[in-house]
Amino acid sequence: MNNIIQEMIDWIESHLLEGFSLEHLGKEMGYSPYYCSFKFHQMTGMTIKKYMSLRKIYLASIALKDPHEKIIDIAFHYGFSSQESFSRAFKSTFGISPNDFRKSPQPLQTFVKLILHNERGWFTMDISQKLKIDALQEKIFEQFDQETLNVLNGQMMYEEFAKQQLMGNSDYVPFNEAMCANSTTSPIFSEAFNKIRAAGHQVSLQEYRQMTLNPLKPLFTRNYKCIVLWFGDDMFCQMNLLTVLAYLEQQGYQGTIYFHMVNETTYDVEETEIVLGNYLEVYLEVLLHHRLPTATLIPVMYQGIQLYLNYLREENDITRYIKKHLDQSQNDLLKQLFSLFSHYGLGDSQYIKIIDKIKKEYSE
Repeated sequence: MNNIIQEMIDWIESHLLEGFSLEHLGKEMGYSPYYCSFKFHQMTGMTIKKYMSLRKIYLASIALKDPHEKIIDIAFHYGFSSQESFSRAFKSTFGISPNDFRKSPQPLQTFVKLILHNERGWFTMDISQKLKIDALQEKIFEQFDQETLNVLNGQMMYEEFAKQQLMGNSDYVPFNEAMCANSTTSPIFSEAFNKIRAAGHQVSLQEYRQMTLNPLKPLFTRNYKCIVLWFGDDMFCQMNLLTVLAYLEQQGYQGTIYFHMVNETTYDVEETEIVLGNYLEVYLEVLLHHRLPTATLIPVMYQGIQLYLNYLREENDITRYIKKHLDQSQNDLLKQLFSLFSHYGLGDSQYIKIIDKIKKEYSE
């Protein structure tokens, strides 16, 4: 069935901008339009309409980086009826207007063509070969020499960076947390915070200190002139990034902060300088009160927050997909979840927890 859906995706991609109709798709695939629509939704976790909308708005964001292209021409090219409707859709998706994005392009979550046989899951990229960071390294060292701390999202990325010395002799620490899971509180890394996070992870406070706090000791004890935050564009990484930025703001950090967004699709790194100002407020709104913040954010974080709030719902894209595929083996289901919902960035433990919960509900 994956091969048939992949053929649908290939055809849809070739007709994103013109000539698409569900009837035409059905004729090309040899099935009824209803069957094509139903199976696409069942196998990908989203409707054809949503898939096409996300692809077109993402491709439009790339076009906006060309200053010679008029925004109204981009809007029409990607199927919007007016510049106003394009602006509304763009801001709803990325939290920023097309005009503001053009003036100051910022990182956003990519939405590339679906490849269903992709079994991507854990963080396995060979950073030493695929990340072109020499220029970034030289730029930072020219300004800050060795007074730089690199904060890596997770132990695996940390070990690869530290082993390869990808940022020279500067310091490296891992952020071993999953802020998208379980309750939290404020101040960040206070005793109350540590206790509630340890309880959520079902470990002792001592284990939490050993796993999460001890590796971060340089962040807590040294005064760095520059902090470089290496995080991906998925929801998991963005909630971690938000927490680190809120902590730096909480502590009154006065140095320079760079966000290096690691794109796991292309293995590129996109650099953005971060100015503190409202991240602690956003942390409280999102991770404590579970509501969309009013503050203007970089698009990729805005997207991550939208995904996080959707993830918190009992019925969301992930749970609906799992319920429709409980007949699969856990291993096969995990492969599909990693492939289809990579923008959430969840690991096997998070997915297994959701699967077990749904199976328990169905057995009662």
